[in-house]
Amino acid sequence: MDSKGVTEQPTSFERPETGVDPAESRGALVRTSTPSTSHSTPPHTAGGGTALPAQARTGDTPSTPGSTAPSGPSKEPPVIVGNGPEHSQPSVAAEPDTHRPRPAPEAIPPQPGTEQPSASAERRSGQTVQPGRPTPMRRDGDRLRFVGAATRRIARGIDLDEIVMGLCRATVPTFSDAILVYLRDPLPVGDERPTGPVVLRLRRTDRIPEERDSENGFLPAQQQPEPTELSELSSLTAELCEVRPGGALAEVLRGVRPVFADAPAARAALPELLGDDGQLIIPDGQRAILAPLRGRRRVIGAAVFLRRPERLAFEPDDLLVAAQLATHSALGIDKAVLYGREAYIADELQRTMLPETLPRPTGVRLASRYLPAAETARVGGDWYDAIPLPGSRVALVVGDVMGHSMTSAAIMGQLRTTAQTLAGLDLPPQEVLHHLDEQAQRLGTDRMATCLYAVYDPVSHRITIANAGHPPPVLLHLGGRAEVLRVPAGAPIGVGGVDFEAVELDAPAGATLLLYTDGLVESRLRDVWTGIEQLREKLAATAQLTGPDHPPPLEALCDEVLDMLGPGDRDDDIALLAARFDGIAPSDVAYWFLEPEDAAPGRARRLARRALARWGLEELSDSVELLVSEVVTNAVRYASRPVTLRLLRTDVLRCEVGDDVPQLPRLRQARATDEGGRGLYLVNRLARRWGATRLSTGKVVWFELNRG
Repeated sequence: MDSKGVTEQPTSFERPETGVDPAESRGALVRTSTPSTSHSTPPHTAGGGTALPAQARTGDTPSTPGSTAPSGPSKEPPVIVGNGPEHSQPSVAAEPDTHRPRPAPEAIPPQPGTEQPSASAERRSGQTVQPGRPTPMRRDGDRLRFVGAATRRIARGIDLDEIVMGLCRATVPTFSDAILVYLRDPLPVGDERPTGPVVLRLRRTDRIPEERDSENGFLPAQQQPEPTELSELSSLTAELCEVRPGGALAEVLRGVRPVFADAPAARAALPELLGDDGQLIIPDGQRAILAPLRGRRRVIGAAVFLRRPERLAFEPDDLLVAAQLATHSALGIDKAVLYGREAYIADELQRTMLPETLPRPTGVRLASRYLPAAETARVGGDWYDAIPLPGSRVALVVGDVMGHSMTSAAIMGQLRTTAQTLAGLDLPPQEVLHHLDEQAQRLGTDRMATCLYAVYDPVSHRITIANAGHPPPVLLHLGGRAEVLRVPAGAPIGVGGVDFEAVELDAPAGATLLLYTDGLVESRLRDVWTGIEQLREKLAATAQLTGPDHPPPLEALCDEVLDMLGPGDRDDDIALLAARFDGIAPSDVAYWFLEPEDAAPGRARRLARRALARWGLEELSDSVELLVSEVVTNAVRYASRPVTLRLLRTDVLRCEVGDDVPQLPRLRQARATDEGGRGLYLVNRLARRWGATRLSTGKVVWFELNRG
């Protein structure tokens, strides 16, 4: 009767722990041994481990240590990937000979608290129980359970590193003693065609820790490096490998099927993959497998499985196991690369639709936060913005498009662009919301959004707010009192046919205005008004930590606000905008009306000189008088109503000249024969910054100078 080969495959993909029952399918580490002269219970030990004894069928001839499996065709079915539970036993239908008696299991070593096998069990099995012998598993059943458990572990990974690590941890030490994983650099994404030569990079290595005894290493004793302990595999192999077209490695990768290292094709391909020194880690015989990693459309890498010289060599059926591991790993890597590209696109889309940096307008400090709804939904419809306006004012905007998807993000980008354009026209807040409502209706019938638009004037210390169905803002006063501002709720943007109302409120110096989206205050565990009250209490408690005379830092305040979110409070994305009102003191503002007449430029120079003398900035008089004269001259030439002149002293000196002409001035190069056209050229050369903004009633031309 034909003898069966001894299985050397354990039944689990987990790393073993000391003291685990070797007969258990989870955690059993199978160790091989050197040939023994005893045929009864050959002790298989490697580094102190105990091997599962060889299993023989009833009537079979016991296999001797060191013997190999018969080379004839196997009577067992090919290994497939199991989809059942991790500890499911192979089906009885896998036995082709139904009349052949099944092997009788041997006894499991008695454990504390377990019952001993009874005599009736011995009579039913037809064998006597031999104490101290673990119950072995059938060879193909072991492989089937291992492949099923290993593929499930690989499939648990969602990114590239998790999948590669899952492959390494599933195979070492259960299937092999070491593994090297090479991947293409860069990895191709989807259907794109990589340009240039194919380059493989060593992505990860894993191995059983070495012992200092050279007999237990990968290398023969005469080839052990100094010291005798084997160093990391990555130090003996090449990190990069360029696959030569038509070379041996290219042929093996094109063939897709795993091959033994002693095959003619692998003997020529491995030096190309591992480098010259890499050949030293390849054991003799069939103790190394080179397995190409093929994704959906192309080969994306290769894996090398290694066994120690004292362990039994791989069997032909192990090539099927390596093929299954390589296939599942390659497909998982392909999906991980696609997922990473989608996540990158989503992140870039969201980043470009939100302000990259916040402006630094005069009299107000800003801070912001954005949190996506979840890692799987990185884009959403929430946005915030801060837009500088003429007259040192600033528009504060926060909005929320219904949903958190690519469509919501696209609509959000269009509404945000529209809001910026409307803000540039210096329209009142209620008019801005009215035009946003019209734009949302043009985008579609179901394009709904909420928005809150506020304009802060640091000179008057007032703020004008219009609301379109958005949660009300919270104002934190300098003394630590937090209040929810009473603003009209309004209808959401996209409803159409509704009127929006604006209110004007005090914005005292030192106060902090917090604008947010409903994801911060509303969740499945609480309604929106409960969340708003919790936010108000959180702001008041945070302000108490810094005292009544010092407002909390803006960045720390934003972090504290986000800390109020509980585990179940992340149902929606969150946008947060905080504005600290510093304002501009009345003593730092000078404001005049000038009649549009020829004497206006001279009067503007005198008024500017007096203001600079009062502020102690006489060193700027020459530059300011020259630039004020040029800008006022251009204004009175075309204006029909009084021209406004305003000087602001902050960290810089700012001058603003307004008129009722909507046309913006353009910088041009005057010819030598031209009498005019050089005013803006002088402003551009002498000023720190300058610009012009169109208003609903005309325009404002401004410039700034450093205070020295």
